[in-house]
Amino acid sequence: MPVDTLSIRNRSAIGRFPAGTLPPEDPEKVKLKKPETKWSCCTWIRQCCCRRKTTGDGVTGGPTETTEMPETGTILEVRSIDLLKSNKEPNRLEHHTDRYRSENLIIRRGQTFQMLIELSRPFNSETDKLHLDLKLGNLPDVSKGTHVIVPLVEDLQDNCWEAKIVEQKDKKIKLSVNSLPTAAIGKYRLGVATHSSTGEAMSPYSPDNDIYMLFNPWCEGDSVYMDNEEERKEYVLNDMGIIYYGTDNQIGDRPWNFGQFDKGILPSCLFLLEQSGTPASGWGDPVNVVRLLSAMINSPDDNGVVIGNWSGTYDNGMAPTFWNGSSDILRQYHENAGTPVRYGQCWVFSGVTTSVMRCLGIPTRSVTNFDSAHDTDVSLTTDVYLDENYEPIEELNQDSVWNFHVWNDCWMARPDLPTGLGGWQAVDATPQETSQGVFRCGPASVAAVRDGLVYLKHDTPFVFAEVNSDKVYWQRTADGTFTPVQVKKNAVGHCISTKAVGSDEREDITHLYKYPEDSEEERIAVETACQYGSKSGIYDVSSADDVTVLITMDGEEPQLGADAKLAVTVKNTSAEQRTFNLHSQVAVMYYTGVYKSTVKKDQMPIELQPNEVDTVEWCLPYEHYKDHLVDQAMLMLTLTGRVTQTKQVLATQFRFRLRTPDIVIKPDGDAVVGKELKVAIVFQNPLKRTLKNVKFRIEGLGLQSVREVSYGDIQSLATVTLTEKFIPSEAGPQKLLASLDCRQLAQVHGVANIDVKAP
Repeated sequence: MPVDTLSIRNRSAIGRFPAGTLPPEDPEKVKLKKPETKWSCCTWIRQCCCRRKTTGDGVTGGPTETTEMPETGTILEVRSIDLLKSNKEPNRLEHHTDRYRSENLIIRRGQTFQMLIELSRPFNSETDKLHLDLKLGNLPDVSKGTHVIVPLVEDLQDNCWEAKIVEQKDKKIKLSVNSLPTAAIGKYRLGVATHSSTGEAMSPYSPDNDIYMLFNPWCEGDSVYMDNEEERKEYVLNDMGIIYYGTDNQIGDRPWNFGQFDKGILPSCLFLLEQSGTPASGWGDPVNVVRLLSAMINSPDDNGVVIGNWSGTYDNGMAPTFWNGSSDILRQYHENAGTPVRYGQCWVFSGVTTSVMRCLGIPTRSVTNFDSAHDTDVSLTTDVYLDENYEPIEELNQDSVWNFHVWNDCWMARPDLPTGLGGWQAVDATPQETSQGVFRCGPASVAAVRDGLVYLKHDTPFVFAEVNSDKVYWQRTADGTFTPVQVKKNAVGHCISTKAVGSDEREDITHLYKYPEDSEEERIAVETACQYGSKSGIYDVSSADDVTVLITMDGEEPQLGADAKLAVTVKNTSAEQRTFNLHSQVAVMYYTGVYKSTVKKDQMPIELQPNEVDTVEWCLPYEHYKDHLVDQAMLMLTLTGRVTQTKQVLATQFRFRLRTPDIVIKPDGDAVVGKELKVAIVFQNPLKRTLKNVKFRIEGLGLQSVREVSYGDIQSLATVTLTEKFIPSEAGPQKLLASLDCRQLAQVHGVANIDVKAP
């Protein structure tokens, strides 16, 4: 009997005949015959007890005639199902899902798993049939792979749904079950259907028997397969990470608790798929899954997980810099039935994305791009507009360069693209621009970005502009039009960073996104990309270039609460004198590159002799910026000018941040599972002003669940110490995270590595 037909018969049979009853016999198969022996009293009693005989008038018939019936049997029913789902069972260990805090069976597709079934009687392979019935989503359909019939076979084969009895003992059978490496992921409802000569039955539904199916980076047939075990441990199994921020000259790092194995996180991640409104039949394709999740993790158009907020005001929510991890965010969203969580910025969106993807089995990492361009007009250039006096025209400067931007790389094959473009794919959940009408970005092949193949999906032009667009300065002319006056080739896409495999070191992956600056390969990629941009003719700009201006940070990086000092180096490479006025303008800005306010303007007259190099100090006093800072304490210095002798235009920008102090965490004694541990949380206010309504947030996997402490005010330059007590629950190396939030100071955090010993 074909599998689909059997499924239909099972459903119809269940509706007609209650479990434990026999279907009616075919009347034509009933034969009458004389008894071969004379009836005795005991024989008559035995026959009457075993079967009923009726005469035509409905009265029980006598022993003279009898109806021959099949041998008495019982319907084959399922008494219990044991999915061997504890995290110590082979299923969870072999599928690398033993760390999930869940009572359900969690498996990875394309890999065999085992289950025990107890039946109402011993299974007879000659007369009995059995199959598994798996249903996914609201409208399971056999033709779409969301209603799966798993038949019993003699021998298992790869790349198909099959089950085999590998052990039988009395009424119990052990099945080895194989799944498709392309199966849709999600929560499958399990039923066991039985069929025998005496009838058909289906096991009742129980949520305890739900099976969670994940992507499988360990399976060669899965499109997320990754062949390096150390990379699988890092990008799938590591639940702690590091996210980088700041500027390319001042790279900061902060630990992040991805928490993909925490209790309730897997259901929360699958809840996102359900909330997306997409059919479950599409949940087997990682390209499709990461694209819809990059939309669901932000909230503007679909009430996704996190509301973005770059205003600096976070009433009725959490400041983005106060989060230490993703678990609490995902749990809040799920428990509140899809109410978006307040608030996030790019690193929060990226951290949540990493958590969700790793939880579902897609190798993923958080990636930070410094000097990250935001191209708003698909020109594939970053455009800066200046007036006749070389002052920036703020209302026209819609393109921006973020000091840093954090997105994600997800690992997968790309059968929808030309050969060689699989591997890392850029995925961005921060809502910047829409893609096909929805705030999402990717997956864009990183290899395609490197080669300038911006005509390939998804959103490759936007990612290319972020990492490798040229910055073009346009000056307004007398008739109101603009002409390009300078092209800077190495303006964006610096120090692209991610956490290294197996350590807490920073790995620079810029070479994956772009060729070395100004190399022939890099220029070809830029020119290839710009063929598809909205502007042309830019690269015909030519001018004298014998004067250079370079801004650097000498010595220690500027500290919040102190004067900020930078070095401006000017160089004349010609054999003639060069003079010019260097206009400087420093602005407080959000890390996204959006200006808040200009805090200082001045001019520096420069005179350079032939081949002379001169360095002058530029200083921003604390008093100029103290009342204007926003999140991240970011500033940008813009220098412009024109050389008197050659009319060469000079223009350069330098972003820098004011360093905030770290929180220091000091454990008191050894950490032991089950034994109380004290830690001191120490922080010094760096400002000559009182910090108001300070809150601390402390958490650590295996150490301390999320805890908030409302401290109150911290006086000018004061040092405070909090004492926290908790009982470690898991042995091994752990990290305790702490962060601080108040309106006057942001991006303050600390981490302590704590080695927890077994009792």
